[in-house]
Amino acid sequence: MNHRTAPVELRERLAFSPVGVTEALSALRELPAVSEAVLVSTCNRVELYAGLNTSAGAAQDEVIDCIQSLREVGDEVREHLYTLHDREAVQHLFEVVAGLDSMVLGETEIFGQVKSAYQHALEQSATGKRLNKIFQSSFAVGKKVRNHTGIQRGATSVGSVAVELAERIFGDLRSCNVMVLGAGEMSRVTTQSLVSRGAQSVIVSNRSYDKAVELANAIGGEAIRFDEWKSRVNGFDILISSTAARNPIITKEDMVAIRRQRAGRPLFLIDIAVPRDIAADVNDLDEIYLYDIDALEGLASEARDQREAQIQECRLLINGELESRLDGVINFSETNNA
Repeated sequence: MNHRTAPVELRERLAFSPVGVTEALSALRELPAVSEAVLVSTCNRVELYAGLNTSAGAAQDEVIDCIQSLREVGDEVREHLYTLHDREAVQHLFEVVAGLDSMVLGETEIFGQVKSAYQHALEQSATGKRLNKIFQSSFAVGKKVRNHTGIQRGATSVGSVAVELAERIFGDLRSCNVMVLGAGEMSRVTTQSLVSRGAQSVIVSNRSYDKAVELANAIGGEAIRFDEWKSRVNGFDILISSTAARNPIITKEDMVAIRRQRAGRPLFLIDIAVPRDIAADVNDLDEIYLYDIDALEGLASEARDQREAQIQECRLLINGELESRLDGVINFSETNNA
C-alpha cells in the first residue's frame, strides 16, 4: 500500500511503529510460506518484501491475513494493496530506493528509511541470501541513480513540499511565525527548508525537550517544552506537525480553545505525520486551515509531471543495472514481494 493506492486514513491504520515492525517480522517468519522478510513502513507506504518457500499465489492470502491481524484491519484494505512478483518486485524496490516511486520525486529520506528497515530485519535474523543481495544491490543502484541523473533537482522531501505550500499561502516567509511539533528526521528536514526559504521565527516543540533544543540550535530557532506549545501557538501563523504519536495530538476541542484567542486571525496547520497528528474535523472550524500529507500530493504531482524525462532516464539506468547485478546470484523465480 502506498500514497497512490490508499488515502492517508487507510495508510495510518496499516502503519507500523518500530516495535510493531519487530512483532510483525516475528509473526511473518512463523508462517510456513515465508523464509525471509523486510517490512518498510513510512508516512507514504507500507510494503512487505518477502522471500518465499512456495509460489506467490499460494502464500499471498496467508501473508495478507497475517498483516491484517497484526494491525486489526478488515478486508476493506485489500482493494488498496498491490502485489508484485519476481523481477517486477525487485525493480519496484530499486525504484523506491532511488526515489522514483515517492510522492516527492527524488525524495531523499526514503533511501535511509528503507536502509533502516533492512537493518532492522537483519538484526532480527529475518533476512537471508536472497533479500540480503537484493537490498544491498538496491542501495548501490539508488546511489548511482542519484549521482548520475538529475533526480534530486527541486524539492526532494515531504518537508520541503510542505514549506512550498506555506510559501504559496504567505508568499514571503520572513514575516511568518512558524511552530514545528516533533524533532525527528522529517522535522529536521522541514525546519532546514523553512530557514533556507527565509523563515526567521521558528519554534520547535517535542516530547523530548533535549531533542527540541538540539534541532532548534541547529537552525537558530527556539525550543519549548511540549506542554507549552498550546499556550504559545496563539502568536503563530503556521504550525507544522510531524510526531510519532499513534493518535491525534491536536483535537477539534484544542483548536476551538486556540481559535478563541486569535481574534479571527487564520492559522494554517500542515500535518505531515502518519498516523496523522491532527484530527480531520479540525478543518470544520472557521479561520483554521488544515492540510494533511495527501493534500501535498497536488504540489508534488505538478513537479513530477514537469520532470518526466528525468524519470525515464532513471528507469533506463535501473533496468540496465537490475539483472547485471543479480544474475547468477538471485533466482528471480524464488523472490517475491507481497
